[in-house]
Amino acid sequence: MESLHPRIRLLWIARGALAVVVLAIALAALNQWVVTVPPAAIGVVVALALVLGIGYVVRLYQVWRFELQDDALYLERGVVTFVETAVPFVRVQHVDTQFGPIERVLGLSSVVVYTAGSRNADVRIPGLTPDRARSLQDTLRELAVESEAEDAV
Repeated sequence: MESLHPRIRLLWIARGALAVVVLAIALAALNQWVVTVPPAAIGVVVALALVLGIGYVVRLYQVWRFELQDDALYLERGVVTFVETAVPFVRVQHVDTQFGPIERVLGLSSVVVYTAGSRNADVRIPGLTPDRARSLQDTLRELAVESEAEDAV
């Protein structure tokens, strides 16, 4: 199975750090207006949140895998809840490659696979190099077209 590019950890850590900053601001505001808590306690909570967030990112990177099988795209991911997803090629509607602003800075992109149906109608594979994302997009598109021809009645 293929893993994500290691730089995706930087993006996930940055998102987690932003959440910790928001938490710190909320705790400081709460401390100011609602209840008085020693600043050291707020510091401990913020530091603990940061350490847990980094641990979560490290573990998520370790378990996030994907593979093109004979008839489906197979994904494994998740820390608290482990999720295995199989997307049959015959259900693929279209495939996009996305490059967000932070992803572009890190030299990363994502592939989004849109499927038929309403529940979990899209699957995102983050943390790919732009070349790998385009290659995966082309391969998925070809496999979807081939499987559609085989599935015709």
